[in-house]
Amino acid sequence: MKNPLNVVAGIGLALGGVFGMIGTVVTQRNLQAASWGIDGVGLVVATALLAVKFFRSGNDVVAAGFLVFAIGEGVMLSGTATTLAGSVPSFGAGTALWSAALLLTGVPREFAVWARLAGVTASILFAITAARIFWGEQVLPTPHRCPSSHIPSSCLHSSAGFGRC
Repeated sequence: MKNPLNVVAGIGLALGGVFGMIGTVVTQRNLQAASWGIDGVGLVVATALLAVKFFRSGNDVVAAGFLVFAIGEGVMLSGTATTLAGSVPSFGAGTALWSAALLLTGVPREFAVWARLAGVTASILFAITAARIFWGEQVLPTPHRCPSSHIPSSCLHSSAGFGRC
């Protein structure tokens, strides 16, 4: 039987990836909020479980990265039920935390080189997005204004840890 922790983490990553993309492309605000709510909860559960997994294996830096990712996603989740413009502060803060998390998981040599490069690249792009928001630009979490193409890189990077079961 597969490790239940890995199965639940995989389901959470899959829900996060699928519903995150759905929320980004749908135009009805209630469908966006519901999709991003499922996305956020799935990613928080998955990355919290991955943090426990890597902590138990003695890789504290990678574990901390997944924990910071979970916190960042939780911060983003807090803005899900508001308007797009109202969600910008939590989106900016969550994006900044994602950037830090991806560096923490991407710099140590725990994952394959391609996954580490994807993570570091996504980290840089998330840092740029967060800086733009903190500088006062109205960057919305939609395809028209947000570099949402970074999200697949982060999901790809996070799922690389799942494969090391």
